Amino acid sequence: MLEKAALIVECFSPSGGSFRLSELSERAGLPKPTVHRLAADLVRLGWLERSGTRYRLGAKLFELGSLVPHRLDLRETALPFLQDLFEATRETVHLGIREGMEVVYLERIHGHEALRLPSRIGGSLPLSCTAVGKALLALSDAELVEEVLSEALPSLTPYSITDPARLRTALEKIQVSGLAYEEQEAAMGVSCIAAPVFSGGTAVAALSVAVPRERFSPAQLAPAVRTAALGLSRVLRGNGATGGRTAGS
Repeated sequence: MLEKAALIVECFSPSGGSFRLSELSERAGLPKPTVHRLAADLVRLGWLERSGTRYRLGAKLFELGSLVPHRLDLRETALPFLQDLFEATRETVHLGIREGMEVVYLERIHGHEALRLPSRIGGSLPLSCTAVGKALLALSDAELVEEVLSEALPSLTPYSITDPARLRTALEKIQVSGLAYEEQEAAMGVSCIAAPVFSGGTAVAALSVAVPRERFSPAQLAPAVRTAALGLSRVLRGNGATGGRTAGS
């Protein structure tokens, strides 16, 4: 029953949204009566919420997720640097870690005019489609890089990199420069620059700035991103905090 309940909850990742019972049954591959019974239990526990005939993730899951120690520690340590980066750029900033072949966003700060982005706190996106993801992938084990390159690369927009040779070249450039770029690969009209964050010689997270394409100026944004990432890296090296499974997921 626990595994079946997990299948239902996982229907909502990575894009979230709400679903009818029949849709959950189809996505989870479970009989509709089973989904109906388990969904009722999950609503009672607060893991799901029901509005009319539709179900969505409940606030209880967010509360539980925020209690995961390594993520909470990293987010709290990074928050002052993210705030400084936002103040320096007045653009949307992100903190992300790697989980398998995806980047998971631990924090996002934006102004009153928020960009229309697929990123959300607690959400995930493919590594190859984001600046944060590419920064982390470039500094991951060679085995993971080859695994990503050997599979069909996901496409979120017409500009997403789907050619393995092109992605390999991009990763090599990141390894040299310490900066990752993404131009309309995750969302149309948006470009991004990211820098990795280190702890004990391992890239455990990455910080990024996302801006409308017409305002994208890497020369102006790079110093601020580097400064924030270096500052956070120094603190992490000093207190031993890590971003969890980024290096060995």
